[in-house]
Amino acid sequence: MTSVVTASSIPLPSIQQQIANELGVREEQVRAAVALLDGGSTVPFIARYRKEVTGMLDDTQLRTLEERLRYLRELADRRTAVLDSIREQGKLTPELEAQIHAADSKARLEDIYLPYKTKRRTRAQIAREAGLEPLADALLADPTLVPEQVAAGYLNDEKDIKDATAALEGARNILTERFAEDADLIGRLRERLWSEGRMVSTVKPGAELKGAKFADYFDFSEPLTKLPSHRILALFRGAKEEVLSVSVDPSAEGEEADPLAVTPYEMAIATQFGVSQQGRPADAWLVSAVRTSWRGRILMRLELDLRTRLREKAEEDAIKVFASNLRDLLLAAPAGPRATLGLDPGLRTGTKVAVVDATGKVVAYDTIYPHQPHNKWQDSLVTLDALITKHNIELIAIGNGTASRETDKLAAELVKLRPERKLTKVVVSEAGASVYSASAFASQELPELDVSIRGAVSIARRLQDPLAELVKIDPKSIGVGQYQHDLPDFSLSRSLDAVVEDCVNGVGVDLNTASAPLLTRVSGIGPGLAESIVEFRDANGPFTSRKALAKVPRLGPKAFELCAGFLRIRDGENPLDASGVHPEAYSLVGRIVQVTGADVPTLLGNGQALRKVRAADLVDGTFGLPTVTDVLAELEKPGRDPRPTFATATFADGVEKVSDLRPGMVLEGVVTNVAAFGAFVDVGVHQDGLVHVSALSDRFVSDPREVVKPGDVVRAKVMDVDVDRKRISLSLRLDDEPTPGGTSGAGGRGERGARQAPRGASTGNRGQTGGKSAQSSRPRSEKPAPANSAMADALRAAGFQVD
Repeated sequence: MTSVVTASSIPLPSIQQQIANELGVREEQVRAAVALLDGGSTVPFIARYRKEVTGMLDDTQLRTLEERLRYLRELADRRTAVLDSIREQGKLTPELEAQIHAADSKARLEDIYLPYKTKRRTRAQIAREAGLEPLADALLADPTLVPEQVAAGYLNDEKDIKDATAALEGARNILTERFAEDADLIGRLRERLWSEGRMVSTVKPGAELKGAKFADYFDFSEPLTKLPSHRILALFRGAKEEVLSVSVDPSAEGEEADPLAVTPYEMAIATQFGVSQQGRPADAWLVSAVRTSWRGRILMRLELDLRTRLREKAEEDAIKVFASNLRDLLLAAPAGPRATLGLDPGLRTGTKVAVVDATGKVVAYDTIYPHQPHNKWQDSLVTLDALITKHNIELIAIGNGTASRETDKLAAELVKLRPERKLTKVVVSEAGASVYSASAFASQELPELDVSIRGAVSIARRLQDPLAELVKIDPKSIGVGQYQHDLPDFSLSRSLDAVVEDCVNGVGVDLNTASAPLLTRVSGIGPGLAESIVEFRDANGPFTSRKALAKVPRLGPKAFELCAGFLRIRDGENPLDASGVHPEAYSLVGRIVQVTGADVPTLLGNGQALRKVRAADLVDGTFGLPTVTDVLAELEKPGRDPRPTFATATFADGVEKVSDLRPGMVLEGVVTNVAAFGAFVDVGVHQDGLVHVSALSDRFVSDPREVVKPGDVVRAKVMDVDVDRKRISLSLRLDDEPTPGGTSGAGGRGERGARQAPRGASTGNRGQTGGKSAQSSRPRSEKPAPANSAMADALRAAGFQVD
């Protein structure tokens, strides 16, 4: 007897199997990682100290695994709820159950569930109650029937079906709903619309003036699959502000919509249900039901689905940009523990001054008035010189806000005044400094200082250690994102928190100097434990060993396991406490000491001795090869900071404002932000220039971060300057020649060159448009975008200065 394999008998992959397939790893690796996550372990801890358990899954794979695990478990919970609902209705068949179990996305699951979902009483439901479903079934099954004649047998005065027209209308409503609730059909139509449809927008009548910033989108059309995230979010913002009418057009690019023609989508519906126009009596009626279903129900539903998909895609891309920029900013090179003078520039209210010692402790503060309207330049120099002499200042940190360039000039004169001190001045981003200054933590940390002075303190500390200072600020306030105010708070916060966690644990934290906000980000330590550690340290003095953490109230064995390896104790009882070697591996170090014959202090940093040790010889039932290899590497470079070496850009003398720039100049600058279309560079003129992605390198660049990151010091050539609009086009390809009219590089058009940049339409692109004319994906409006366009508005919201 031949056995029949039904859909419900085919084993479906488990969540672990599915994630393993997606990541291209073994299922047992995923199962081990899931067990560790469920047991309370953090991604940094698992990636660093549980490599044997997970088979060497790295932090990127683990973050992806964590996200997919969350999504698939939510999908599983929803699947259970759907099954329970349909089962309660008595409509759950083996085939339907198999379909539900096979649904691999929330969208697919909801497509299947739609016919069974409790909903308000529809016209189709009213028609069924009137007994019209047999009429619909009969005409669909046999189009040779004459609709009016068959419908005459279904009249029902009690149900208000008084003539054949009313009966046929009810039957059409039933078919319309049936067509719209076919899960497989809807899935195919959705994907076709996604691949062939376009997003179109027009300005609402009378909104031209108030919506001038959305001028690029007053007459706009672009394929859905080509829309970049920033344009998607700009369109949705324009619609939200009731300036734009935005819709999905199902017609393909270059195809004019014909309201009378039968569309490919209607043909697909007709084919699915065996409807065709052959001249039979019921054919025209059935075709009308198909058209009504597509144009009156399905298209509207799919448009909502695809708008949601577009928004999610755009939000995901924008969050990735934000996260990448945040990571680069947090891992920027620290100037180190050196006495620093912080200057928070200002005009009328003066420039706030704060001096912090090598540990970041505030030792002096003041306010000077070197600029207009006070013009106390010489007095300010005397005040600053006295502070530098008294506190042995080595670094000068200058906030990059209002009057930054003028204050930088003051600092430059100070450097020249005291050449023997070899002072280094650096312009520092002050984004979020005001948020920190007014925060509860700043009040607790610096209670005796005015809010304005706290900003200068933060600027000074940012130069010493960007990571330690920036963790005190909500990542969303640091100002390195795109459209951050349009992003879902939960998803953005979760992503940014993961970045901060990875950065803090990747660098390590000095247990005896770390603030509570910094300790909060350490694996296994939350806000409560962080406060307990600081309180214990204040009451009992500095920690002398990692094991002393066990005395901290509420810090149990699990928290110790998760945090100990990431905490550093300098000059403690055990030299290993200053390294990234986890206490659980100290016994392994003891075996290495035996093999080499050197004690731990002698062994640390002794690459010659350590390279003689064969890692494989130390592998046992407790420590696998990955751990042994990591411990040997850590001993060779104990506590090494993974961040780059500190370097500063030297701004050109005499180049202080946009009008000082000339095409062809080669200037040193600092990358301040990176977007999908290029990088913004501060060359010391109070206005960042844009290096379009096509001008970053002689090779093709798909992601600007392949070439530059925020904080990088670069040399850039000025390609074009628009003084009136304060737009600067730069190139990192120093052999480029400026083109008359400003068409090189970023071009000077749009919002600081940003308008055309995402479309890859630069004349200096050297083949980077991907082979297809960039014109095909441009808005129809090709005029230069004004400074108050939607992109400019978005860049302002993201922290950029746009004039």
